Amino acid sequence: MARSLSPASSPSAATAGASDEKVKVQAKSDFQISYTGQVDEPPWLATMKADTFDGAGFRSFGYEKFVRRCDFEKLIRDDSFTIRCDIVVIDEIRAEESTEITTTTAAVVTVPPSDLNQQLGDLLESEKGADVVFEVGGQTLAAHRCVLAARSPVFKAELYGLMKEGGTAAGAVHIEDIEPRVFKVLLRFMYTDSLPEMEEEDVMCQHLLVAADRYNLERLKLICEEKLCRHISVGTVWNILPLADQHHCDGLKKACFDFLGSLANLSAVVASDGFKHLCRSCPSLMEELVVTLALPGSHA
Repeated sequence: MARSLSPASSPSAATAGASDEKVKVQAKSDFQISYTGQVDEPPWLATMKADTFDGAGFRSFGYEKFVRRCDFEKLIRDDSFTIRCDIVVIDEIRAEESTEITTTTAAVVTVPPSDLNQQLGDLLESEKGADVVFEVGGQTLAAHRCVLAARSPVFKAELYGLMKEGGTAAGAVHIEDIEPRVFKVLLRFMYTDSLPEMEEEDVMCQHLLVAADRYNLERLKLICEEKLCRHISVGTVWNILPLADQHHCDGLKKACFDFLGSLANLSAVVASDGFKHLCRSCPSLMEELVVTLALPGSHA
């Protein structure tokens, strides 16, 4: 649809028709300049391409350099000249709501927290699609090779590489030196990345720390290390300290040294049978303990 506007019309005038609406028009314009009274073809004419005007604030349009000065002077008659601008609307006027467009809206969708760990835990419990069987202390436990390989580089080598324990893919993989209850918790952690509530947590964490170190599960190892720091006591430190030293748990080892830095704690531990066993089995560790305690502030 095309509609001509009078010379006095402008995009601003075209958009001022309704106070409750925003109006957009698409228009093109012809600019002419001539000497006053000329009625034939104007000597200078330019047509602008179609543009869209929405009336949102002032926006100028036209030509910054419409005509050269030397040409312009030829158009002056009696110190006057004529400029004409014809504007043609070439599109329908579209009315829109006057409310401002906002960049945010009220939340209408609630994203639930991830339940991937729960789903993987259910997969382990159901044994659906399991393709590897472990024989641990007379019990058999099924799992999925791809999950274990993704979580542990040691399992990846054992299950897919030359280090397979138990021969063919169809045979059971025999696990030595790990209790069935410990291996069950180990598997569940590999699927869910979390530990369940455990009875005798200090004992289980010691076993899990050894297993985590064996299968290069660094996060599980650190979790066990952190939990064992809270279980250091006169009755456990003689067992936890050599464990920390053997498996390179520096934070746990320092926590044991800090505990023994108390004269009351050290006296109680020295009087126990566990300490005597520690002296016999780990003489180098005891030497390190003596040196550490002898240095002022080293165990603070």
